[in-house]
This record gives sequence, C-alpha cells and structure tokens, in this order.
Amino acid sequence: MLDHDWFCERAGAEIGALADVVGDAPDIEADVPACPGWTVAGLAEHAGNVHRWATTIVASRAADRQPFPAVESPWSSADGWAQWLRSGALPLLAALRSAGPAEQVWTWGPGGTSGWWARRMVHETVVHRADAELALGIQPVIDPVTAADGIDEFLENLPEARRPARHLASLPAGTSVHLHATDSDGEWVIRFGAAGPGTVTWTRGHEKATAAVRGPVADLLLFSYGRYPATDSRLSVFGDAPLLGLWQEKLAL
Repeated sequence: MLDHDWFCERAGAEIGALADVVGDAPDIEADVPACPGWTVAGLAEHAGNVHRWATTIVASRAADRQPFPAVESPWSSADGWAQWLRSGALPLLAALRSAGPAEQVWTWGPGGTSGWWARRMVHETVVHRADAELALGIQPVIDPVTAADGIDEFLENLPEARRPARHLASLPAGTSVHLHATDSDGEWVIRFGAAGPGTVTWTRGHEKATAAVRGPVADLLLFSYGRYPATDSRLSVFGDAPLLGLWQEKLAL
C-alpha cells in the first residue's frame, strides 16, 4: 500500500527531478511538443504555480475551489526556474505533511481530502517532468510503482477531469481498452458506456477488449496521458487501433 508519507516523499523527489531537468536545459525557451504553446520555462512556471495552488488549498483547508495563483517567477535563466520549482516544494510538502491524508479539503477529483492532493502532486509532476525531458530529447525514466499508481490515479480522476469529462459520451458505448504492462504486474480494462451513456469504468485485470496496448508500464502511463501515440515503437497494439486514437484525442490530460 502506498501511504501518505510515500506520496509526500515521492512528490518532493519528483519536484526535485523536474527542477534538475529544467536547470540543465540548454534552451529554456525550447518548445514543449506535448503541451502546445508552452516552452520549457512556461512548463516550469505552470508546474510551480500548480504546486503553490495546492499549497493554498491544503494549508487553508479550503472547502471550495480557490483561484489559480497569478504568480510569475522573476527568473529568466534555467537555474532561476529550477530554484522557482524547488522553493515551491518546501511549503507544499509542509502543508501536506501537517494536514495528513484525511483532512477534508476541496479537490477537483473524487475524494475531497488532503491525501488526494499529495497523490495528485506526484503524478502532475511526473508527467510534466516527462514533458520537459521529451522536449529536450531525453528519454523519461519513471519507476514502475509510480507509473502503475499513475495509471490508477488517471482512471479514477477521469470522470471528473474538466476536459475529458465533456468528451466521454463521444467514446463508443460498449467498447473497451486493455492496458497490459510487460515489465510489472499491471493490467487494466477500461470500459466506455458500460454504466450508462457517457461513463467510463475500469478494473485491474485481464480481459479481451476492443483494443489492447502492451508495453512497459511507464510507457503505458505516458500513452494514457497522450504523450506517446499508440503507434509508438515502445508499444504493441492489438484490435481496434482507431479507438485508441479517439481515446487520446478526447481523454488525454
């Protein structure tokens, strides 16, 4: 079981890893293809502001959504942006650890606890670290435990994630996707419309599906988030490939 302390520890490690990538970037204004319109500096600013937003919500025990901070880092260098990220990590981790996992706070996904934010900060940061690395020509490395939990968390939040929730009804009812990790004990079956129009449900396990994707669990995480297409050489696809394209078009975060 991954507990609150693990998520806090992992969030701190991932923020540090993202800061390292940003700090080593040869061009802070390089485009980030996974996030159209963003540069590496823009990605760092977004991530740092998300960390500060979560800090405000958890530290104040906010019962309602809080305004996203309109904070701009004064930095213009790669080292400066790395410092910006690291400086936001300290109050975030302090707020999460002080609250513990069960404090009632506003969350945009299911749960409504401070523990949800600890887990969210891990995976928010993991994916954006991968975005920065891919933009800089670096192959992301994500440990299997974190990646597998990232897929779980992605699927749990999907029905309430703002953009994907609007598009769930466009996924063909009665279809399904099977994700099969080849380097760890992880399989997921995602069903569209099984619980009614516009719904998505999922279970861990093996089952014949409309389409299947096999690959290392870290690559399955990045596929789920739309960072790797189903045609990527790291993945093997079986069944209805166009369904996987539709998944990424409509549900990627």
